[in-house]
Amino acid sequence: MRYVDPPRSGLAAPPRGRDLLGWRSAGRALLLYAALTSLPGCSTVSLPIEATPTTTPASTEAKPAAPVLAPVPADVQAQFERALQAQRSGRTDEAQRLWAALAQAHPELGGVHANMGLMQRQAGRHAEAVASLERAVQASPTQARFHNELGIAYRANGQFGQAREAYKRAIALDANYAAALLNLGILHDLYLGERANALALYERYLALAPGGDAAVSKWAADLRLRKPAALTAAATQVAKSGKEVP
Repeated sequence: MRYVDPPRSGLAAPPRGRDLLGWRSAGRALLLYAALTSLPGCSTVSLPIEATPTTTPASTEAKPAAPVLAPVPADVQAQFERALQAQRSGRTDEAQRLWAALAQAHPELGGVHANMGLMQRQAGRHAEAVASLERAVQASPTQARFHNELGIAYRANGQFGQAREAYKRAIALDANYAAALLNLGILHDLYLGERANALALYERYLALAPGGDAAVSKWAADLRLRKPAALTAAATQVAKSGKEVP
């Protein structure tokens, strides 16, 4: 599943499933909530990060975080796996306790902070999610997925300028990171009211989408036809509605 920010999904997450839902004008499809939703994200629930990278190559949205390159003690890896299993199984309280303990003992492990951030974002604790994901990118600055997740957290917290920079960093690390390109396009489209930038990003995303993407193709076509004033009005209406249109 694609890992997409929830700009078009809104703070209230839409049902889980495909990341993009069809939409027109100001009410275009809502992006499934986030994104990390997986760590890059899928819809309402983010998939936990499966490794504790320190310096790893950028991952793609469809794949779990890259395996750890630097040696990690066996007991630490075992603790990580326990926390990961608890998170996957929906044992939220247990997972939070395990991640918190790991974060305190091993603040250098970016994956620990990233998973904490995902859980906090899913719980609607957006400021905490931002703080955790900021620690994740500080610990693992070359992990494109972490920057994309941070962008989603910033956007959910109303920090649109920071979201833009985080998505751009993810793309700088991986020029073919489709989820980050789409998330940045949605940000320009619905939150910043910048049609030309949004259209260029949608087109870059579509060039990477195997078999195309009907929903995003419609958004791009809509942008080509609409006037700048109408685009700004639509973006303002969506922003005021509280919906994040992915």
